[in-house]
Amino acid sequence: MLFIHYPKCSTCKKSKKWLDERNVKYTERHIVEENPSYDELKEWHEKSGLPLKRFFNTSGLLYKEMKLKDKLPAMSEEEQLKLLATNGMLVKRPIVVRDDLVLVGFKEAEWEDKLGR
Repeated sequence: MLFIHYPKCSTCKKSKKWLDERNVKYTERHIVEENPSYDELKEWHEKSGLPLKRFFNTSGLLYKEMKLKDKLPAMSEEEQLKLLATNGMLVKRPIVVRDDLVLVGFKEAEWEDKLGR
């Protein structure tokens, strides 16, 4: 299982603690140092079944500075994926990727349902 996070993010810290307390094995990946690629994002989006907007860090400074709330509706899915692949700070985190599963953001009840032991 891949755990993609930003170490300074409080939600990411909380989710990492949650995983560790349950002895869930994962490989860690720093979202800024190793930004998800276009192909990864495309695959995760398809696997997740979520709307692409859920992959954007809508509360992030960069999202707000770029005025993406207004721009995204006019962009194609491909353009949005390419944009997400340019900077890890645009991507909502944490992300958990497993063969059969992609979770975006930390919702404890959802994680308990999908990853709980």
